[in-house]
Amino acid sequence: MSIFEQRESEIRAYCRVYPVVFDTAVNARQTDEQGKEYIDFFAGAGVLNFGHNNERMKQAVIDYLQRNGVTHSLDMHTSAKRRFMERFHQVILEPRNMPHKMQFMGPTGTNAVEAALKLARRVTGRHEVVAFQHGFHGMTLGALACTANQYFRGAAGVPLTHVSHTAFGAQGKAAEQALQVLERLEDSYQDGSSGVRPPAAFMVEVVQAEGGVNIADKAWLQRLASLAKSVGALLIVDDIQAGMGRTGSFFSFDDYGIDPDIVCLAKGLGGMGTPIAMNLIKPELDKHWSPGEHTGTFRGQCLSFVAGCEALSYFEDSHLMEEVQQKGAMMHAALAPLADLAGVEVRGKGMLYGVDVGLGELAKTIVGRCFEAGLLVSACGSGGRVIKLIPPLTTPEADLRSGLEILVEVTQNVLREAV
Repeated sequence: MSIFEQRESEIRAYCRVYPVVFDTAVNARQTDEQGKEYIDFFAGAGVLNFGHNNERMKQAVIDYLQRNGVTHSLDMHTSAKRRFMERFHQVILEPRNMPHKMQFMGPTGTNAVEAALKLARRVTGRHEVVAFQHGFHGMTLGALACTANQYFRGAAGVPLTHVSHTAFGAQGKAAEQALQVLERLEDSYQDGSSGVRPPAAFMVEVVQAEGGVNIADKAWLQRLASLAKSVGALLIVDDIQAGMGRTGSFFSFDDYGIDPDIVCLAKGLGGMGTPIAMNLIKPELDKHWSPGEHTGTFRGQCLSFVAGCEALSYFEDSHLMEEVQQKGAMMHAALAPLADLAGVEVRGKGMLYGVDVGLGELAKTIVGRCFEAGLLVSACGSGGRVIKLIPPLTTPEADLRSGLEILVEVTQNVLREAV
């Protein structure tokens, strides 16, 4: 461990939560250098939806490398990129009647958000963007301005401007209040003397994963989409962590009846952990770009295109999504004893769940003890009070059951000790 302590920046974080050296990984398990196995309910914060070293993706990448396929291409045409785009069109966009263009930029989610913000401002001629409380959109300055977390925002070193934050309409009691906020916003936009001008865009997550696994209320989200359209603002859905099948369908908004202008994707899009980000943009908006106006050295990630094609094959039929829904029901049932405890709230959709224990210190203790017991989970939400479960969608039922048993037992013990 000495090289990490001597030479790696103090900025490192997850390695402090999991203080071992990991060596190998298969599907939903990682093994450290001492041979101890861990069930992985963290999965790269949603990158590894299809598990570690997915055999189909690994073989596809090996075959591509062995035939000397192009690995880096900026935005030049390659056979790997063509195949990915054709498959994405056929498997995802065409069945949904989505006409959206595909824009590739830098390889991370924050790059996708930056490009979306830039285009929204270009299209509308407006500067302001409305984002939502508890939202997370990335660490570069534009995306960070949309992020609500003060800890992350505090590292910027400059004012984070041209973004305001309003109430997120999470399912439950918060939805009605958030609907009222939207109504007041609409009144302000329509009142020429209010001093409040319509924004360039509304930037929203359907499931706020980092924000504490807060799930948007359907009526609220539809009302937001209607408001955006009525005032000429773009609706941008950040589906970076909750997309790619995580909630039981490819997009987290598939069952919400909305029509986003821009959809930001990354994380699981590359299939096996190789980086890629992509925005889906309505054609009439995309025409506002000029060639080379937004670039990125690693936007031509051919290994990600190759692995991503294999990821798309999981959506050619309904088998995986039915499995995700079944496993999600398993998670819900297994976590029910925690939901019955005073001060604990369990919320989730598909295979993305959060256990809100009320205090960050309690969550931190639970995460640490789960690690000792061989389970990787992380904390999120306000003050780190929510334990987030985001296992690979391909997690075997036995591993899923074992991991849930560890989490429930540890959480019950920690909460009992805290009384």
